[in-house]
Amino acid sequence: MIDLNRRTFLKGAALAGLGQVARTPMFAEAPVADFPSPAPLEFLSEKSGLKITAIRPVNPKPKRPLPSYSPAQGSWSTGGVEVANPMSIYPKFKPQRSLFFADNLGPSAVVVETDRGIRGIGFGGPGASFVVERHFPKLLIGEDPFQVERLWDIMWRSTLYYGRKGLVVHAISAVDNALWDIIGQATGKPVYKLLGGATRQSVPGYCTGNDVEHAVKFGFRKIKLALPYGPADGETGLVANEKLVAKTREILGQEGEIMLDCWMALTENYAAELARRLEPHRVYWMEECLMPDDYAGMRRLNAAVTSTRMATGEHEYTRYGFKQLLDNQAADLWQPDMLWCGGLTELRHIGALAKANRIPVILHGGWRDGGTHYVIADENSPWCEMFLPPPGGPKEAYARFEEDNQITRGPEGIYTRPPDRPGFGFDLEID
Repeated sequence: MIDLNRRTFLKGAALAGLGQVARTPMFAEAPVADFPSPAPLEFLSEKSGLKITAIRPVNPKPKRPLPSYSPAQGSWSTGGVEVANPMSIYPKFKPQRSLFFADNLGPSAVVVETDRGIRGIGFGGPGASFVVERHFPKLLIGEDPFQVERLWDIMWRSTLYYGRKGLVVHAISAVDNALWDIIGQATGKPVYKLLGGATRQSVPGYCTGNDVEHAVKFGFRKIKLALPYGPADGETGLVANEKLVAKTREILGQEGEIMLDCWMALTENYAAELARRLEPHRVYWMEECLMPDDYAGMRRLNAAVTSTRMATGEHEYTRYGFKQLLDNQAADLWQPDMLWCGGLTELRHIGALAKANRIPVILHGGWRDGGTHYVIADENSPWCEMFLPPPGGPKEAYARFEEDNQITRGPEGIYTRPPDRPGFGFDLEID
């Protein structure tokens, strides 16, 4: 088991020799040590014989959809409940996220087709379809889909002038993930084997959501709560947050783990006070307390709070963004999202940076849309985030969840592993 105790960051060595005259040519490249390389990939040296013929946004649908039902009345999963968020300071948008979320940014998934009939599906993030439709076909059609590093670099460099974060990187993620799906199907291997193989039989999962009794009854021993209240709710909200965590500890028992998702909603002072009040309840980590660009604030908060771990990265992008977290000593745990951070190719670079600095990686949304392949192949990724179907459904809904995620049970509660079908193993239909 990977040691997840709060780590001590090494201080950077002081620069020396500033007064010396340079002895190298003016434009010679200095060695790059900031970004360690991930493990080599065998297929990069191969010519696949495939050529990309089309790239387009799609709305994949499961061939065997889960039964539809309305969640149990009063459950957190109804979606009509309050969750602390960056917009909580505005009363008009405070009650729930749907009041300020975009209504429709188009498909976030793509299909990449090849001249031999092999096609891959890849999932990205909100807004991906615009870039996929308007820019990427001219860059990638005719290219070999096995050359994931080269194609990632082409997409990255060609979008620097209007991208680097957000929907552009969501689009890169979708296309990159689709390429990995193609490679797996062409070679007959699941993606985790392309990454070097499984590092264990299955991975402990934790459940995100505030339907705690439901999750514990299913078998989860690790629960991540969505923080209901933030600074806008004052002392009343602080008390209510503590009551939620205390109740969860009572239901879960002393052996389970509790995490807290603060979703960019807090201030430094509020987060520090909340951590102080929650210390008796042994919270494992507090996640995304501040807005993602507040690196200095995260550094100060991480140094000030010693009763729990600081986690972030859900809304961070590429190795360059995570290097900012590292340089600022901003978090003990990194949480990149494979669908948003740049895709699996870039996630490998983020993972190499994390491993070199002994920072565990626990993917945001790790169980969905192929993420478990990375988790099971990376010994530095100890847990997998999961969302359980809401309470109030038929038995079939939970049986299918177990089947689709290859659920087993053990000392840490729920365990999961990816499918062994080629590629990501999706069982989807596309239009």
